[in-house]
Amino acid sequence: MSGDIVYGLSEDTGGTRLLYGAMKVTVGGTLKLAFRPWVEGLEHVPAEGPAILASNHLSFSDSFFLPAVLDRKVTFIAKAEYFTTPGVKGRMTAAFFKGAGQLPVDRSGARGAGEAAVRSGIEVLRRGELFGIYPEGTRSPDGRLYRGKPGGLARVALATGAPVLPVAMIDTEKIQPPGKVVPKLMRPGIRIGWPLDFSRYQGMEHDRFVLRAVTDEVMYEIMRLSGQEYVDIYATAAKRRLADAAKAEKQAQAEKQAEAEKQSRAEKQAEAEKQSRAEKRAPGTGA
Repeated sequence: MSGDIVYGLSEDTGGTRLLYGAMKVTVGGTLKLAFRPWVEGLEHVPAEGPAILASNHLSFSDSFFLPAVLDRKVTFIAKAEYFTTPGVKGRMTAAFFKGAGQLPVDRSGARGAGEAAVRSGIEVLRRGELFGIYPEGTRSPDGRLYRGKPGGLARVALATGAPVLPVAMIDTEKIQPPGKVVPKLMRPGIRIGWPLDFSRYQGMEHDRFVLRAVTDEVMYEIMRLSGQEYVDIYATAAKRRLADAAKAEKQAQAEKQAEAEKQSRAEKQAEAEKQSRAEKRAPGTGA
């Protein structure tokens, strides 16, 4: 086990339930009224008992639109920084995420968020609740579906025996693209698939081939529901590639600009020297 810490919000206290209920009415109600998200497969969510909602991840708003359309509380995980930032803004952010049913996970340990996410998910499911997870591990950088990480989703599913419901968030990335301050009023969609049963792999949560098989089966169902193009690399790797490409392009532009400025200075100097020689050759006008 790593040194990751899962903070006390994982306990289902009365205060947490009250805060979630208030957020459900205010934020959830506002989202439903303003954006009118459409939903398919809502009947697949059990009325009671544990279940895992495994979703693609297109936007920051995914963790708010999905709970808004469900009658039951669903708990996601979020990085601890959202809960520990000092100041008034930090406290407001922490309150917002707590009210949205997010679990703070400290990612400073040797294995990062993996172990903490697994422990959090098991705790939530053992209370008979819904646990939400993004198998890709991060938001898609370009709207495509990326390879699922086998550590979290599969281990939680096999350790608890909870059914896995594949979920497809649709068009949420178009509501507020990066750089846009004002969200676009449009109807995002949510498709919830049939529950997947992995009881045949019970007790095999430490077999990496089983973990990969479980994860790939879930990702295939998400792809089928969402219609996204599938990319067989991790989203984090794709983001690094995009960041490296952007950095290289920026450097190339800087070098091109520097060369253009150098050329401009050379042309100005040549013009100045030409003008100087012309003045020296011109006949004098003195008395």
